Amino acid sequence: MYAVIKTGGKQYRVQPGDVIVVEKLDGDAGSNVSFGDVLMLGGDNGITLGAPTIAGATVAATLVETRKGEKIKIFKKIRRQGYRRTNGHRQMESVLRITGIEGAGENAKWDGETSLMTKAEMNARARGLAPRVEATEAPAKPAKKAAAPKAEAVAEKPAAKKAPAKKAAPKTETAASSDEA
Repeated sequence: MYAVIKTGGKQYRVQPGDVIVVEKLDGDAGSNVSFGDVLMLGGDNGITLGAPTIAGATVAATLVETRKGEKIKIFKKIRRQGYRRTNGHRQMESVLRITGIEGAGENAKWDGETSLMTKAEMNARARGLAPRVEATEAPAKPAKKAAAPKAEAVAEKPAAKKAPAKKAAPKTETAASSDEA
């Protein structure tokens, strides 16, 4: 089942489990958000269109984070006048996880767990900069067993490669003139 909702002057096609980025919404991370402006529903019973919205249809979501979006640059210039101005802007946006859709005699829920991990934390983990949380720790191994394979690995290293042979120097003019004489 899917729905088309309207928020922040834009329309979004969503289904349970989707993560969407919308204009900033009020609320803290982890709070529930409900959208009443459902323009269209699609599911097993076919498509239901609203005029302009469907009465009684709602889309539930969980607010994952509120953050600043990508930076856009504003550059103004007037030719041959020496006028140049550069400015920038970062729009506030909210990240939502769609958890359920109800309306037109149908409902669909998302059974997964909503993670409140921010985009910055996900990026740090992807680059290996954030500490990883492991479920179980591996027991410590004896030092003697760990040292033996390392010694074998050192012994099995291939010998160093020889340097390539130098090419013979080309004949110079003095050598060529001595051959003629």
